[in-house]
Amino acid sequence: MKHHPLHRIAALTLFAGAIAIGLSGAVRAAEFTPQVGQAGKDVIWVPTPEELVDRMLRMAQTTPSDVVYDLGSGDGRTVIAAAKKFSAKAMGIEYNPDMVTLSQRNAQREGVGANTTFIKADLFETDFSKATVITMYLLPSINARLKPKILELKPGTRVVSHAFDMEDWVPDQIDMVEGRRAMLWIVPAKVAGSWKLKVGDGAETDVSINQRYQMIDGTVQLPRINTSLREPRLLGDRISFTLMDAGANIQAFTGRVIGDRMEGTARAGSGAEVRWSARR
Repeated sequence: MKHHPLHRIAALTLFAGAIAIGLSGAVRAAEFTPQVGQAGKDVIWVPTPEELVDRMLRMAQTTPSDVVYDLGSGDGRTVIAAAKKFSAKAMGIEYNPDMVTLSQRNAQREGVGANTTFIKADLFETDFSKATVITMYLLPSINARLKPKILELKPGTRVVSHAFDMEDWVPDQIDMVEGRRAMLWIVPAKVAGSWKLKVGDGAETDVSINQRYQMIDGTVQLPRINTSLREPRLLGDRISFTLMDAGANIQAFTGRVIGDRMEGTARAGSGAEVRWSARR
């Protein structure tokens, strides 16, 4: 029996389709599936629960203007959440190339491929100086190694860690989600040293500031009195303190640190305000 040419074409088409379906199924079957506890370069992979991911990003007050870096990004869930829920630009740093590919695929599925980037890289060889928010779930020893690099970031950069701290650098905030701990640090400006403080049109006054991370104290040489900074507080590049002069007059200072300068407003007990500045 002879077959019509159209029958042959149809049969070939069906055969080719069957091969394509078979190959597609094989590719899907070969897709990398991460296993909790699998070994990595420095840590094993244990995913952060979605509820805690959300809380960490909220602790950092993530906004669309932020650039979020997730250190050890795993399956990409934190990066994807930052882009999808907070409209932030987000990047994942991950050493396992299979996890990077998985993260890229997950981001595409969630519709945030344009706002997310995943790179295969070593944390200790990566430049994340453009970050305004950093998230991580690493080990204490790795956090300790990263700490000097983090402290060199722009003052005000927010850093959130799941579970593990950074040695003697006390967190600015600690939250708990279903028994799991999240900690927030805000990178402080560097204010230690000797400063010349000028209030309004007055003469310059000597101020000496000591600093341990965001914790500060200091002394001020005022006319007829050498006094301490009262209630000093440093939050990123924002600084505040109060002073009491020999006449028991109190002024409350608030301002910003800009490298070797500070400037802001001082309010007296009467409510009057005056500009102040300081130089190192």
